[in-house]
Amino acid sequence: MQTHSKIIIIGSGPAGLTAALYTARANLSPLVFEGLQPGGQLTITTEVENYPGFEHGIMGPELMDIMRKQAERFGSRNEFKIVTKVDFSVRPFKIWCDEELYTADAVIISTGASAKLLNIPSEHKFMGYGVSACATCDGFFFKNQEIAVIGGGDTAMEEANYLTKFAAKVTMIHRRDSLRASKIMEERARKNPKISFVWNSVVEEVLGKDENGKKSISGLKLKDVVTEQTSVFNCTGLFLAIGHQPNTQLFKGQLEMDSVGYLLTKGKSTATNIPGVFAAGDVADPTYRQAISAAGTGCMAAIDAERYVEGLHS
Repeated sequence: MQTHSKIIIIGSGPAGLTAALYTARANLSPLVFEGLQPGGQLTITTEVENYPGFEHGIMGPELMDIMRKQAERFGSRNEFKIVTKVDFSVRPFKIWCDEELYTADAVIISTGASAKLLNIPSEHKFMGYGVSACATCDGFFFKNQEIAVIGGGDTAMEEANYLTKFAAKVTMIHRRDSLRASKIMEERARKNPKISFVWNSVVEEVLGKDENGKKSISGLKLKDVVTEQTSVFNCTGLFLAIGHQPNTQLFKGQLEMDSVGYLLTKGKSTATNIPGVFAAGDVADPTYRQAISAAGTGCMAAIDAERYVEGLHS
């Protein structure tokens, strides 16, 4: 088994597979570890209509499959394995998948960020079929519908305001009786005539239909945390806006990150604090979190890594 690679890419969303495409075309034969969710967050998205080049939209899993095949055509080696440990203190870098040890001259980290979920079974069942964690990705599909947003921070206020461009009504559901959003964001939401609030409430269940594989949601079972009473709230969409968690646990103590866990990069590059280790996509992006911006930084990381490897062998 070939265990040394010039470049190893950890993660296989738009950032990782774009990095794989560029480094493969540079004859660097990248090795991609696809991880827990091959294809990244787009694999739990139904239709993607805002990725350039697909006039009529494309299913998320199909888009990622095309990206994977395109990278493999140029020599990318993709392994459906999970990285369990790394050591960036030595050269070449050491990467383990359970007991298997791999080494690399350069590493591109594109492990992404995961939306925080409610962790109820019905939420997973209807994910991509009325339940979403990305307003800018899916808001368009809810024109003239009544939808709900879960959360009480700035992100939730921003998502709710954005969704009023499409929805007939947006209801904010919050577990407390006051918001933790900044005053200006709260004021903006309260002044929007399309936004209303349900306080002291949590979602116990997403209600809907699943007939012949066609899923849709019809409402939510809510519980009042003060009175313990339950009620049904009618809506056709549920947006989760309770934050994202970057998938960086593996790199703690080795790579610099912010207080939330997003990897920090230097200047306008994808370089981390360790020369030869680069970060691309949502793992280093708390702001945009879009497939197209992730792909763009995947390209940047590939070029940065290619130049780094060239410098080692020149």
